[in-house]
Amino acid sequence: MSASAAPTDSSSSFVLPQVFIVLQRPRKYDSPSYTLQAFIPWPARTAYLAIRALNIELARIPDTTSNPVIGSMRFQFWRDSINSTFAGKPPKHPVLLILSHAIYSLLERTSGSVQLSKAWLQRLVSTREKYLLNPPFASLENLEQYAENTYSTLLYLTLSALPLSSLSADHLASHIGKAAGIAAVLRGVPLLAFPPPPNHHNSYSGGSGAQNTAQGVVTLPLDILVSAGVREEDVLRLGADAPRLQDAVFAVATRASDHLITARQMLKDLRAGHQAGHAYEHEGEAGHQYPDAEPKNHAATIARSVVEDLDRALGVLMPAVTTALWLERLESENFNIFAESLRRR
Repeated sequence: MSASAAPTDSSSSFVLPQVFIVLQRPRKYDSPSYTLQAFIPWPARTAYLAIRALNIELARIPDTTSNPVIGSMRFQFWRDSINSTFAGKPPKHPVLLILSHAIYSLLERTSGSVQLSKAWLQRLVSTREKYLLNPPFASLENLEQYAENTYSTLLYLTLSALPLSSLSADHLASHIGKAAGIAAVLRGVPLLAFPPPPNHHNSYSGGSGAQNTAQGVVTLPLDILVSAGVREEDVLRLGADAPRLQDAVFAVATRASDHLITARQMLKDLRAGHQAGHAYEHEGEAGHQYPDAEPKNHAATIARSVVEDLDRALGVLMPAVTTALWLERLESENFNIFAESLRRR
């Protein structure tokens, strides 16, 4: 989207009332994101709300459609609408009008040098659609990839809206997003194993598939279930009393905690002027290219630049706190994923 493809006056006139409408989506369906908006710098907050609201719309499709064909049509609507929005012709939908405003605002703030990534937004659509029918995660690595393509991508988009292009910040966002995504899927296990009535939605269903299926499903990775000796039919029949279920939950939760521990150690090392300790697996991919603006021998200057980037990124990375708190509550319940206290917002 270029400056010449800016939204028309008619769409811009909707911005203020649409902000209020869009603000209610995270407030109702994703309360941690609503709370954490306070840590997002004001110029990027519209983009943050638009990105989170779009994620909610996509996550709710399985809950609010009666069959896969309709669900696929709705995903196609969002795919096409994102393309139209970047072309400067957003449909008159609150989320898309705010997204359009955020795209144009970022272009304006950066004199046209930075814009939100359409590819990352389309990745959200494609990944959510892939899990429309709740195919099981074949492995813990598959679950991590899902989390990277959804929750980590939400963080990448928000960082770009600051705007901030930083290897260190993106690397931290990858680990934190993976932890948040794994925790979201864990939190959704009871809701998907014992689906509530159609059209009921909880922001922590994990967004990995339909809740109104004919029978429940178990979304824990298959390799973890096999390793722990857990049978899906036992979970669907016995719930929290399924043998060895807590062992499987522990294994998955440990991976989420590992990502947070890694991010915490990275942050400590980077602030001390050290290296991250391991390579960022997505460096060099589209949207993750970082031209080295400083000579290699100016190590002190580079270290200061990294710390400055981390300070700017801190508000975007705050989901690490809410994720850690929830994982601590899970541990306090001895990894009983069905514990009522874990459903509190």
